[in-house]
Amino acid sequence: MDNTFIFAGFGGQGVILAGKLLAQAGADYGLEVTWLPSYGPEMRGGTANCTVVLSDEPIGSPVVDNPSALVAMNLPSLERFEKAVVEAGTVVVNSSLVTRRVERNDVTELTIPANDIAASLGNPRAANMVALGALVKATGIFPLDIIKRAMVRMLSDKGSGKLIEVNERALEAGYEAV
Repeated sequence: MDNTFIFAGFGGQGVILAGKLLAQAGADYGLEVTWLPSYGPEMRGGTANCTVVLSDEPIGSPVVDNPSALVAMNLPSLERFEKAVVEAGTVVVNSSLVTRRVERNDVTELTIPANDIAASLGNPRAANMVALGALVKATGIFPLDIIKRAMVRMLSDKGSGKLIEVNERALEAGYEAV
């Protein structure tokens, strides 16, 4: 079983963190994992994406040309990666920022207003966690508790303990939105 993912958006939207959390949760779940970030020199507003591979066998390469799932947090990301998703794959679209539908009919499209949901929870920056929660539910890769535990551990290590509660609620809200 190989599951491949691309998280893409503007710098500052948390796509690198979302991918890193998925990778950590996969490792915690006992899977083989790779995580490969890619971002421009800009701190915020530039492009950012990362790939994650989760497998029950050793992984030959972290490069993902045709992901089984895509999280597109903005329109440029959807336009860049939509065509690469495998047939019968999953595309999670942040409909708060992306106004068009997925143009393919051979993938499962999930439109989640991630920014709006995050804002309603009191932290607009938690949109990445909303999208991640939706992805976990849509793919069934592992239980939500696995990703929540990884998030708690990773954010606690960074001294971001007070953000844990809102991010946990954001993961749950995304999960329930599917």
